[in-house]
Amino acid sequence: MEEPVFEGEKPYLRSSACSSGVCIQTPVLPLGTEPREATGLQQELLRSMLAENGIQEYLAWYYTPMAKEFTSFLKPAVTVYDCMDELSAFAGAPRAMRENEAQLFRDADLVFTGGASLFASKRKQHPAVHLFPSSVDLDHFARARANNDDPADQARLPRPRLGYAGVIDERMDLNLIREIAAARPEWQLVMLGPVVKIDPAGLPYASNIHYLGMKQYSDLPAYLSGWDIGMLPFALNESTRFISPTKTPEYLAAGLRVISTPIRDVVSPYGDLGLVGIARCAKEFVEIADEFLKRPKAAEVTARTDEFLRRSSWDSTWSSMNRLMNDGYERRLATAAQDSILPHRMAAHV
Repeated sequence: MEEPVFEGEKPYLRSSACSSGVCIQTPVLPLGTEPREATGLQQELLRSMLAENGIQEYLAWYYTPMAKEFTSFLKPAVTVYDCMDELSAFAGAPRAMRENEAQLFRDADLVFTGGASLFASKRKQHPAVHLFPSSVDLDHFARARANNDDPADQARLPRPRLGYAGVIDERMDLNLIREIAAARPEWQLVMLGPVVKIDPAGLPYASNIHYLGMKQYSDLPAYLSGWDIGMLPFALNESTRFISPTKTPEYLAAGLRVISTPIRDVVSPYGDLGLVGIARCAKEFVEIADEFLKRPKAAEVTARTDEFLRRSSWDSTWSSMNRLMNDGYERRLATAAQDSILPHRMAAHV
């Protein structure tokens, strides 16, 4: 279930499906719906969906603590909190975020964290916190290494190209982007992704900065294949303190040289292993990029990168997660069986 959208006059669930078979339910709520009313409507829609589909035994997987507000009635076999970021640190985060997260920690059987920094922050809040750093679909992004079919909106841009793919929001170091573009006007900075929660008027604009908008996941390898360097131009602030960007292994799987600001979960392990260049300012960023553009990536670096990425596949990550969930389910069954036996033993003893 996705977060609600507000349109029309009557509440309903808008259904769609991914190519993988995942069924997506988007609550559509009337315009002007108040927050308290929205919670109640989402709860009603969820109850109806479960009943209509005959869903009685299920696992609850949470990406945001705010979903606790309309799912408190659920009785899942196993509850997973997939904590990918410190959402309470984001601008405009709801006041109830921390309270809902505390409740989710009480209810969860398992907590998965998306990076080492986040793991260190959360591990004392729950007895079963597990580290699963950003993984990658190797086969998907490796297509960029052999793809020469440049998308039309990018094909017109000269080289070299430095690219970023992801949400453009408060986590971006906009001044860094502006300074890089000014320092090397012959470089083309390609920005893929939606602009979210920031005023587009405040973005850096120049003849060599190109905002190409949001792209389909399936199209990303084609875009990355036309870049010379992948950028991670993140600001160092509260909203980036615990991030572990998935685009780091995705860029590397695409065969790109990568430069990042000193985000902790990029510095370690990628920077420490020499797989990603780390730049603390625009001057360092330009210097590293100059070196990358002058010299092709050494075969030894490519080999080390690929060996590291083979240990970071989503298949491997999912296998580990699935094993933990199965173990959690077995523990639930054993506890339930023990609880059902105990009253009989007590009665027999009396």
